[in-house]
Amino acid sequence: MEAHTENQLDVQTPGARLSREWVHDVIALLDSALGQLHEREPGAHSAVLEAASLLKRHIDARPTADASAGRGRLITWQVRRVREYIDANIANRLLVADLCALVQRSEAHFARSFRLTFGESPHAFVVRRRLQLAARYMLQTEMDLSEIALQCGFSDQAHLCRRFRKATGQSPAAWRRGLKRS
Repeated sequence: MEAHTENQLDVQTPGARLSREWVHDVIALLDSALGQLHEREPGAHSAVLEAASLLKRHIDARPTADASAGRGRLITWQVRRVREYIDANIANRLLVADLCALVQRSEAHFARSFRLTFGESPHAFVVRRRLQLAARYMLQTEMDLSEIALQCGFSDQAHLCRRFRKATGQSPAAWRRGLKRS
């Protein structure tokens, strides 16, 4: 794994809570470790993947507490409404215009506010939520990957596979087999 400089893992203020940037750096390190482990150590691979998942859930939980703290962010009710709408419609086509209407903001204002609140674009957020749901289905069901892809809002199995490989460094099938061996 690459050595990271001190400024990349910046947690300097005494008693400060974990910054979003720090958590993102930890996730990047875990993703790098996943790529290096690949299929050599399935147990370690699963542990690292679970750690990354816990950190991602931590990031998802933070905006509701911090949403009103910064200028330009979505406020708490808007964060809740956007999350609920995305989760309820994850298998469908999600349009930024629909999200804007939910929180009564223009598209440009919404996109800026969303990025400030969640640390990523609406599209990246939706893709990540879909991948999390797909991983959950792969862990908890025996559904075919093509069915999982459609249930999670991907256009087809190939779309799921491309996104999953980009996020984890391996195909969904290989990831699933690795979990079954552990």
